[in-house]
Amino acid sequence: MVLVVFILGIVVFVGVALFLDSLVKQGIEAAGPKAVQAPITVEGVSLSLLTGSGKVTGLNVGNPEGFKTSFAIKAGLASVQIRPATVFSDKIVIKSVRIEAPEITLEAGLKGSNLGVILANLEAYSGAQGQAKPAEKSAGKKLQVDDFVITGGKVNLSMTLMGGKAASVPLPDIHLSDLGTGPEGITAAELSQKVVKEIVTGATKAAGGMIGKTGEVLGDTVKGAGKSAGESLDKAAKGLGNLFKK
Repeated sequence: MVLVVFILGIVVFVGVALFLDSLVKQGIEAAGPKAVQAPITVEGVSLSLLTGSGKVTGLNVGNPEGFKTSFAIKAGLASVQIRPATVFSDKIVIKSVRIEAPEITLEAGLKGSNLGVILANLEAYSGAQGQAKPAEKSAGKKLQVDDFVITGGKVNLSMTLMGGKAASVPLPDIHLSDLGTGPEGITAAELSQKVVKEIVTGATKAAGGMIGKTGEVLGDTVKGAGKSAGESLDKAAKGLGNLFKK
């Protein structure tokens, strides 16, 4: 009898391991768009319950409606290291996340930027989760992320008025640590919100370093510039236009 239970346990474990990759992929592509209000696709997910290591390849976050560039965030490879014992617990402990050579598009428009809109959507989604009923809150997984690194990335600077054209600058490395270490942890939406905020900040700094005062204009559009948006965007268009001539 003990042997039968043991064998059944192995069968269940192997079954979960085999289907976990596709479940994670489906989860990203189903839940992600609800949070950012933009399409999200993933080429592949590879996770090992034994070692806790995993990879996500071909992550592509599209743009919200109204923007001309083909994507907001694209990453060829994201590596993750999880504490295996916490996978089926209420709080998953992620030891490290490393995203290598991502491509970020910062597209400025009359109503702000694509990254600004995505960030606002994440904040709204996270706020809605925070107001959920206690039973709904307990059903969601909490996370702890010890180390989160984005390295070797670049930013494509563009404007909706330019029909999707872009100039590229390096993205400063991003390093976050000790996220969700308290008993409450952090939700996936809250984690995404923090990461996108850092990306917006890094992209704006990259823009400022490349085109001087135009970078300040792009920074304003990320925050949602008001009455002077039209004049500011005209100036930004001229600055970016000079880059495209080089």
